[in-house]
Amino acid sequence: MILARDSKQLGNQIRRARRRLRWSQKQLGDKAGLRQETISLIEGGNPATRIENILLVLSALDLELQVAPRSKGWVADFGEDL
Repeated sequence: MILARDSKQLGNQIRRARRRLRWSQKQLGDKAGLRQETISLIEGGNPATRIENILLVLSALDLELQVAPRSKGWVADFGEDL
């Protein structure tokens, strides 16, 4: 499981997943039905990104969003990847 508590952390995790697959932003955009520029905004943590676009990207990466109660620790306590 990967913890992301803000748009920047979520964008970083999406970037890591894309790079693990060795896809360019354009390739991910093509698979998600979005423009490369939109992928760049998502990966950059743009807080104005539409949730629908994030869900399309997660689906293209074969990932899913899970909502859970917030843990008491700080993000730094968990490290970059869980």
